[in-house]
Amino acid sequence: MTAQELRELTDAELEEKARGFREELFKLRLRASVSQIENPMRIRLLRRELARVATVLRERARTAGAAEASARPRAAGGGEP
Repeated sequence: MTAQELRELTDAELEEKARGFREELFKLRLRASVSQIENPMRIRLLRRELARVATVLRERARTAGAAEASARPRAAGGGEP
C-alpha cells in the first residue's frame, strides 16, 4: 500500500494493519531462524509497510498535537512569576 492509500484509512484500521504486520513479521522471523523461508524478501517488505503505517499514525498525532497547542490560550505576562 502506498502512503496515500494509508492516509485514507481510519486510525483503528491503521492500528489493525500494524498489528497484523507485526504478527506476520514475528512469525516469519521465527521460521527464518528455524529453517529456510520461501520468500526472505517478505521480511523487508513487511518492515517497510509497518514503517509506512507508523509514519502516517505519527503524522496524525503531530497534527492533532499542533491543533491542540494552538487552541490553548497562552499565559499573559511573559513567563516570569
